[in-house]
Amino acid sequence: MVREKFGSRLGFILISAGCAIGLGNVWRFPYIVGQYGGAAFVLLYLLFLVVFALPILVMEFAVGRASQKGVARSFDELEPAGSKWHRFKWAALAGNYLLMMFYTTVAGWMLAFMAFSGAGTFEGLDAGAVEGVFNGLLADPLMMVAFMLVVVLIGVLVTRAGLRNGVERITKTMMAALFAVLAVLVVRAVTLPGAEEGLSFYLMPDFAKLFEGGWGTFVDAVFAAMGQAFFTVSVGVGSMSIFGSYIDKRYRLTGEALRVAGLDTLVAIMAGGVHPPARASSSSRRASRSGWSRAAAPAWCSSRFPACSARCRWGSCGARCSSCS
Repeated sequence: MVREKFGSRLGFILISAGCAIGLGNVWRFPYIVGQYGGAAFVLLYLLFLVVFALPILVMEFAVGRASQKGVARSFDELEPAGSKWHRFKWAALAGNYLLMMFYTTVAGWMLAFMAFSGAGTFEGLDAGAVEGVFNGLLADPLMMVAFMLVVVLIGVLVTRAGLRNGVERITKTMMAALFAVLAVLVVRAVTLPGAEEGLSFYLMPDFAKLFEGGWGTFVDAVFAAMGQAFFTVSVGVGSMSIFGSYIDKRYRLTGEALRVAGLDTLVAIMAGGVHPPARASSSSRRASRSGWSRAAAPAWCSSRFPACSARCRWGSCGARCSSCS
């Protein structure tokens, strides 16, 4: 049986980046950047991305291209006779299964919110009421399982259609849509009244923030930056090796890894251009360098942002969003 290949190099890059891009980019990155000093933390993150995460991404690509298999069978193919390298696959498989459990559940929440939004559930609700809708979803395991199964079914149907006609075609469309939506959100967020406070909070370096609580805070920031670098390109459990198995030998693995990591980081930075400015504009309590925290940002994303979006209409979005709280 002839192994199917990607129809284009762009398809490979977008699909690999699509695997890496996720909650770590659009949700965790913006608020953790603000928590640890804005641009000062970004510099730490970029350092660890280049020094640690990128080399591991190249190695995972190398294992995949050399074996022409995913992490489940790549070590069996490459290990010297009599060695035990294949035992590492069990930890990798466990990690990937845990990731799938997590992402299918969270993707189910997103589908549920799309359904609620389409049905007009959020119309006229304030942030507290929207948070109540979300808490109601969390308290209903049958509904969560139903939406999770829909996500799994969509994934099965896409992969069943094949690499080119299914995965590549769908991913190209969805990645293009992602960048288009982010671009619209960034433009809208930075033009809202009061958004300059959020932009200043997000982009201006505050190195003192790294040492606000002494060296302990700096160590926390270092570990957060390192974790973000690993999480953002999905390395550590071998999940990227399957993409390496499709890289043509004409292309350098380092170059492909740089392109994937670059797209991934671009999405994170664009997401950061949405959250702080929009929150600075929409909150009755303007964002400040002390006001952005782990607790505040996730709550704002799951309650205030949907409430704000439900009130937004073309031509009046600025006026309406500025009153969200």
